[in-house]
Amino acid sequence: MPQAQSPKAFPAYYNYYISLSEGDLAANLRKAHDTTQIILSRISDADAEKGYAPGKWTIKEIIQHLIDSERIFAYRALRFARADETPLMGFEQDDYVAMAYANKRSMQALMREFACVRDASIVLFESFDTEMLERIGTANKTEATVESIGRVIVGHEIHHMDVIKSKYL
Repeated sequence: MPQAQSPKAFPAYYNYYISLSEGDLAANLRKAHDTTQIILSRISDADAEKGYAPGKWTIKEIIQHLIDSERIFAYRALRFARADETPLMGFEQDDYVAMAYANKRSMQALMREFACVRDASIVLFESFDTEMLERIGTANKTEATVESIGRVIVGHEIHHMDVIKSKYL
């Protein structure tokens, strides 16, 4: 997959996520997810239904959050890559988590869904050429390049796996 020079636009608060993904984007998507699958495969359903503190998401809720966020970000990337100039709305992550009922699902089901979503994202980002990766669109009242969206997907996953390792395991 061609690689654009560097992300040229994205909200500043995503810089940390973007910094966690250097080099080939598709390879980063694969590597991050392989690591995630190893970490999650060691967690029981019962352990995945506990937050590390009152009011904190459970591991299952974090996984569902990653799935939902990736779907939304991939949709944004597709729209921007296709030069759709329609500004897109944001989403409220806490509302999505609350309405997903992730704790009623098995770890196996969540991990399978996450793997399917990631496979689709990899194929999508591999389909983009350099020009598409550099296209800019607007979501949640901020501009982003297609490439930066892909890098946020990677960094967002790495961030949450770091939280799981440090606070839940």
